[in-house]
Amino acid sequence: MVKVREDFPLLDNGRVDVESWIARLSINDQVIDRKGLQRALAVAEQCAALPALTQTPQVQGMSGFYTALEMVEILADLHLDQDSLIAATLFRAVRESRLTLTTIERDFGSSVAKLVDGVLGMAAISRVNAELDAPVLGQSEAQSETIRKMLVALVDDVRVALIKLAERTSAIRAVKDRPDKRYRVAREVADIYAPLAHRLGIGHIKWELEDLSFRYLQPLAYKKIAKLLDEKRLDRQTFIDHAIGTLETALKADNIQADIAGRAKHIYSIWRKMQRKGIGFSQVYDIRAVRVLVPDTKSCYAALGVVHGLWRNIPNEFDDYIANPKENGYRSLHTAVIGPDGKVLEIQIRTRSMHEEAEFGVCSHWMYKGTDKNAKSSNSYDEKIAWLRQVLDWHEESGSSSDVAEQFTHTQDRVYVFTPDGHVVNLQNGATPLDFAYHIHTEVGNCCRGAKVNGRIVPLTYTLKTGERVEILTGKDSEPRRDWLQNNLGYLKTSRARTKVQHWFRLQAKEDNIIAGRALLDKEFKRLALNSIDYKYLADQMHCASVDDMYASVGAGEISTFQLIKAAHNLTGREDGTAQSVLRLRAPSAKNGDGNQIRISGVGNLMTYFARCCKPLPGEAIAGYITVGRGVSVHLQDCNKLLQLQSVEPQRIIAVDWADDQIETYPVDIELEAYDRQGLLRDITQQLATEKVNVISMSTVTDTANHMATMNIRLEIRDLATLSDLFNRLNGLPNVVAVRRIREN
Repeated sequence: MVKVREDFPLLDNGRVDVESWIARLSINDQVIDRKGLQRALAVAEQCAALPALTQTPQVQGMSGFYTALEMVEILADLHLDQDSLIAATLFRAVRESRLTLTTIERDFGSSVAKLVDGVLGMAAISRVNAELDAPVLGQSEAQSETIRKMLVALVDDVRVALIKLAERTSAIRAVKDRPDKRYRVAREVADIYAPLAHRLGIGHIKWELEDLSFRYLQPLAYKKIAKLLDEKRLDRQTFIDHAIGTLETALKADNIQADIAGRAKHIYSIWRKMQRKGIGFSQVYDIRAVRVLVPDTKSCYAALGVVHGLWRNIPNEFDDYIANPKENGYRSLHTAVIGPDGKVLEIQIRTRSMHEEAEFGVCSHWMYKGTDKNAKSSNSYDEKIAWLRQVLDWHEESGSSSDVAEQFTHTQDRVYVFTPDGHVVNLQNGATPLDFAYHIHTEVGNCCRGAKVNGRIVPLTYTLKTGERVEILTGKDSEPRRDWLQNNLGYLKTSRARTKVQHWFRLQAKEDNIIAGRALLDKEFKRLALNSIDYKYLADQMHCASVDDMYASVGAGEISTFQLIKAAHNLTGREDGTAQSVLRLRAPSAKNGDGNQIRISGVGNLMTYFARCCKPLPGEAIAGYITVGRGVSVHLQDCNKLLQLQSVEPQRIIAVDWADDQIETYPVDIELEAYDRQGLLRDITQQLATEKVNVISMSTVTDTANHMATMNIRLEIRDLATLSDLFNRLNGLPNVVAVRRIREN
């Protein structure tokens, strides 16, 4: 039977008195709808009483509801908003498959559902650890740091990280009587969540997580320090009370308003200081410590003078972090003195705002201790953390959940994915499974023939997302494919992987590369209907000594077919007339008053000229008027003359715009063959729109006997490279058999 926490208010029937429990929460009534929170808690309690549908072992019924209450308490202390408290309330019910995200979205809104989904996503590390039954965490420091960064990258909303911290805090509290789970939970908390709380600057959560994880990871060291503290606890408290009384009297005598309290020293921080400085317990000066909070900075120094007037300070034990803040932004005065009875006493003096910043996130580290000292201090990850702290602080001041919610969107510049054995791989944003394979090992990349993401087969061009688990499928032949190097096909996004593929092909025999390069070019030029290309001219353009050298470079991956297609496009306009028919039609131009040619789009092949009445300049809003026998006159849209013409002959007004002087378009006919299916035309036109290709005409004939559809499409294309890229995209569509350019004989 699951125990109810002793301090929960109970009804006569033994259930938690939710209304009384909510009444004692430290929440802002202007922000929190208490009835809405009570409704969510009722749902959570009902779900906890249901049998769990998940196969996860050791699910303990009502424990999920008590965990929800504890999580809400933690988040209420951080002054989080309504949606966050409700998401925390319902999270365990969803994780244990007692409640669905669809139901949450319907009953509590999409924002709450997204928060719960985000927290579920952050459980990726725990899932891998459970599946492997191996210590995924706590490997090398670099590996743990990568995992911490991955967790933040997972978070699209700062509240997700805070809900997860609350959940892990509740979890490590709950394993006190579970020796079978203590070590695993403590290892995860020590490696990931305590440092994450430290980075977010949430001091009181960080200290609790550190002490509890230390208790279970190093029980002997924990018990030794706890015993030393406990033996002197009464004497220490008496000493602290006496010191506080003396200091209060002295500060009042100098008209300094101050709040003074004993400062608890955490067991883990004592142990860490002993390890770091190589000292014994008796040499840890701040075991007896008080904190003085004053109204302003001036009062900090005034209070310091009073302290040093009362007791003799210890040399080299004074730090002015107000005049010289720590790198993490922490501000306070620290001093150690010989206090009453000749015992050492540490005193911290700070303003109330400095204290709030230290507790709630303004003074967290820019760079985590242990990282490279020469590393840049403003990388994108740390900028994210700084932003999270700012939002926390601002939210606490404003107390408005609706405005704050708009600030909770991040961008990601890295992706963090898992190997099958639980290691985290840090990749460039947009990386593919093939990039992942080459990151693991060159031979894994060379042998790669497929990939699974989260157990599902995906194409090698799939874009990986943070938190996914990637498995590479390899073949017997350790040979990469040359088309992996084609930028427009999207196989490789990282330069590291591309360099490895190029290196492999460079090592092959030149004769083999010549044969492979010639085959690649012939295939591509045939598809583009380029039959009279001057290969010697292309070789010169690529700075190759001969055509064979050009073929060899293509075969080795040093020159892509995409580059050669762009060079072939430049054949148009050569004086000797070679390949003049590749693409010919130019867009129409208009003459301005100086006789300069400026191109206009939207007028087809009609002659154009600028109207003298308004003399439009490039960039201004324009419209066209079809004259009789003189082509199209181009006016400003608000030209009086144009407005008069529009009222008389509106059918002659056409929409025109300025065209890029560097872009020319050409009509091209292509033929596409595909097995007919529903949505085929939609997918094709979507690809054409993605490439910003204008369609002049399109016709489709379907052979009902074999269900083969043949499409003839006339397009306006900027250059051959665009046409080649479009062909690759169309060829990648399901059921498409072939795409080629057709030309009249």
